[in-house]
Amino acid sequence: MAENTLSAPLPSTRRSARHTPFGLLRSAGGRLLPWLLPLALLALWQLGASQGWISPQVLPSPHFVWLTLQDLYGSGDLWLHVQASMQRVLVGFAVGSALGLALGAAMGLWRPLEAYILPTFNALVQIPVLAWLPFVLLLVGIGEPLKYILIAKAALVPVTLNTLQGFRQTPASLLEVARVHGYTRRQQVLEVVLPHALPTLFTGLRLGFTKAWLSLVVVELVASSEGLGYLIVYGRQLFQLDLVMAAVIVVGAIGYAIDKLLDLAETRAAGGQAATRLGAASAGGHA
Repeated sequence: MAENTLSAPLPSTRRSARHTPFGLLRSAGGRLLPWLLPLALLALWQLGASQGWISPQVLPSPHFVWLTLQDLYGSGDLWLHVQASMQRVLVGFAVGSALGLALGAAMGLWRPLEAYILPTFNALVQIPVLAWLPFVLLLVGIGEPLKYILIAKAALVPVTLNTLQGFRQTPASLLEVARVHGYTRRQQVLEVVLPHALPTLFTGLRLGFTKAWLSLVVVELVASSEGLGYLIVYGRQLFQLDLVMAAVIVVGAIGYAIDKLLDLAETRAAGGQAATRLGAASAGGHA
């Protein structure tokens, strides 16, 4: 008995090891690791600009791009373009995600509907956004509805497919237990199917936003008079590569930030789901 006690892990020892200098250094290194590659690329960019490896007209220096960003921010132009792009992507993403969740859930809950719709859906999703542009342009013109429709289509595809997969991955044994306990169809969906599908649904939403954001930039590159995509085209037409690089950096930063927000929402939802399950299991054990 004494040997088992001595060989057991000591929580206090583990906690104290984290606060040693080596443990703190290791923890800091883990947080800094994702930044090593961007910093290395930035250093290489600065080195190439300072050494004249590439003409400044082709690749301006990071300092020059930073000054351009400051000018855009100070003049208010950056906020106008960001606001236009965010409005388009949020409206399109919301519409596409809502349709994708509804369509994916309907196919996941009713197999005859999946048999009718899924083959045609899989064929249509192979067509890229730019291929739909002339057709939608003839229907709605070159205004804002054009952008909303194409962005919604881009978000619709991954959300629908992941929702379908999520609703189909519930173990049959759990559904059988729910039926034995007298769960109605609505209770089965809300209390059994949906909790198991939640991680996959969030994955679909993240992929949907990524597709929507990429489609936004493509649509604004082709048919827009404002927005971050338009800013890239405007800089290219004037051969102001500093403006192009500044807009590209803003596009990447906003997309990364929103993806992290979705990741945080997914983590919190998964934590709340785990806490609910633990409480239910505890209540069942006491009963």
